[in-house]
Amino acid sequence: MNAVAIRPEEPSDHAAIAVMTEAAFKGGKHSDGSEVAIVDRLRKDGDLTLSLVAEDAERIIGHVAVSPVTIDGKAGSWYGLGPISVLPSLQRGGIGFRLMQRAIADMRERGAAGIVLLGDPAYYARFGFEHDPRLEYPGPPPEYFQRLVIAGDAPTGVVSYAPAFG
Repeated sequence: MNAVAIRPEEPSDHAAIAVMTEAAFKGGKHSDGSEVAIVDRLRKDGDLTLSLVAEDAERIIGHVAVSPVTIDGKAGSWYGLGPISVLPSLQRGGIGFRLMQRAIADMRERGAAGIVLLGDPAYYARFGFEHDPRLEYPGPPPEYFQRLVIAGDAPTGVVSYAPAFG
């Protein structure tokens, strides 16, 4: 595989991000097919706090989005990570791992207090994410909703994602 660079998205990347994200989630058992629309609406609504792409010499091969969340209806310095996607042919090759590391580091530099996400506990534990029953996200199995405290104390309450998530 060619060298992989991770960088902030540029406007010229939007179409390639959409094509790659659709391919990454197509037929996924935890996907409802809305991931491309979510990223587009986050961008349109001004809620795309961080958007990173992974690219090789030829194309965009991965993407991660980070957007603000509220806890008990209050905005603060907590964010939601996702969707995160990698081209299917390159999954399990470390690209998602690198996107996660960079997203966490960038959010730390921006002064985020923490990050929440919905995903496989076994995978995301390696980045320090853990389920905290005091922080709730109604709907999915609770153990899949996880948080990473970057600064301060762990919050309590009900988390709501940006409107793009529906």
